[in-house]
Amino acid sequence: MANHQDETRAAYDEVVELYASMFADRLETQPFARAMISTFAELVRATGNLRAADVGCGPGHLTVMLHELGLDAFGLDISHGMVDHARRANPALRFQEAQMESLPIEDDELGGVLAHYSMIHTPPGELPELLAEQVRVLAPGGVLLVSFFGTDGPEPVKFDHKVAPAYSWPADHLAELLADAGLVPFARLLHDPASERGFLDAHLLARRPEILPGKKVRGGPHAPGPSTQPAC
Repeated sequence: MANHQDETRAAYDEVVELYASMFADRLETQPFARAMISTFAELVRATGNLRAADVGCGPGHLTVMLHELGLDAFGLDISHGMVDHARRANPALRFQEAQMESLPIEDDELGGVLAHYSMIHTPPGELPELLAEQVRVLAPGGVLLVSFFGTDGPEPVKFDHKVAPAYSWPADHLAELLADAGLVPFARLLHDPASERGFLDAHLLARRPEILPGKKVRGGPHAPGPSTQPAC
């Protein structure tokens, strides 16, 4: 796991200013992505828990957008350079270096997690562990929005992303992984890309149920003893 993380960290550290300038418009030219993030924010507000993590936040442009949409948002990223830029550009918001597989967040803390194309560099065999970590930090009823490159084939496809090696996913396959992690996928959007990569742009919304599969309920005749936290 460390190899691909180190490669991704180093690659993004080298393109901070270019990357920040490319996304300075905060999705003004991407109406579908903008609509899904607005919907995500509305759903998180409806939970009453406004705490939301922008995981893989890059230069922080979407963390700012979530804040403007009424969430208590903060950004996490593996790249020191990206976090440093985000802090300088948005001093009123909180940004921290972190790996998506090991988030510095307590169990059941968040109303929402946004993963905007930030899971694409994770090898398919390691994605279940990463998803389990997102589930761990979501409060019951919390919402996850995953955006990614979609493909029509049956399996993930590795491709040469401009920054670091990445994977496109069949939407059904990724939705199955979300369900296996204990989430309930309930909405998706797939559309032709604005780029020349040829993949679909895909967005999946999923919610953490009140009780995770395999997690005991406190009290009651059918589940005695303390509850069991999901593995991370």
